[in-house]
Amino acid sequence: MPAQPHVVVLALSDRMPIFEVAVPCEVFADRPRVPRPWYEFSIAVVGDRPVTLGPGFQLPAGHSPDLERADTLIVPACPDLDDPPADLVRVVRDAHARGARILSICTGAFVLAAAGILDGRRATTHWMHAERLARHHPAVRVDASVLYLEDENVITSAGTAAGIDACLHVVRVDHGAAVAADLARRMVTPPHRAGGQAQFHRPAPPATDDWLAPLLGWVGGNLHMPLVTADLAEQANVSVRTLERRFAAALGMSPLQWLLHQRVYRAQELLETSDQPVRWIAATCGFGTAASLRAHFGRIVGAPPAAYRQTFRHRA
Repeated sequence: MPAQPHVVVLALSDRMPIFEVAVPCEVFADRPRVPRPWYEFSIAVVGDRPVTLGPGFQLPAGHSPDLERADTLIVPACPDLDDPPADLVRVVRDAHARGARILSICTGAFVLAAAGILDGRRATTHWMHAERLARHHPAVRVDASVLYLEDENVITSAGTAAGIDACLHVVRVDHGAAVAADLARRMVTPPHRAGGQAQFHRPAPPATDDWLAPLLGWVGGNLHMPLVTADLAEQANVSVRTLERRFAAALGMSPLQWLLHQRVYRAQELLETSDQPVRWIAATCGFGTAASLRAHFGRIVGAPPAAYRQTFRHRA
């Protein structure tokens, strides 16, 4: 008997932004040549009135039985942060109670918080509204530094484009790294973006900092080397102090912090896509020893390399 497709439902209410609504439609639409049944995706208007997705889009009201059978329920950004739509809050609470996976994009986290399903969990939202979420819902452990967070079967993402990251994460968990990477290539987006929200709410680097892109590209091709800040400064032909100041302004972190995260992200890719031993991956990514890789990987990713590989390599 063929496997039943995973049912993904996008729950909409009035005045939701078009981009956040469009992202799940693009990610979870039918895709050819996937190795297993793809998602059964539908859109549900919550409530008994038509919704307007501004500007210029309107969807009629109507009961959607898919809300009751959703395996994954997605809530886009909600404009009513202080008073989310009661019907939408109820839908989220009911779906979570029956075991559905819940994913919010941007300020959709306020709907999840109003439903009570974020209490005691780590969660994120757009950095502009993170303090407000923490203040209005003190039981939620808000982390504004990340692009998305998964706490058991509840996923929250940061602002706007971070919804792409969260949706690709779902595909990666359900169908493996290779399928998610192929989908990301079709969308012309990275399958896994480096860094967190900090890089987005710092002032943009000035036009004279055009040196940054080639430097970051050079570092990415030399992760196996035992690089230190002085090496990066020499490559950029600036002083160490200038390099640190420019990294802080452009990326919101020190050169060594950025370098460490790049090593970890490369290790994640190799754990997902290769059968090489951890000690080989540690050397390839510039950690030197497997013990060093395990320490840094566990701190940044939240799981040891072996457990991470077991999860993602198995599903791939």
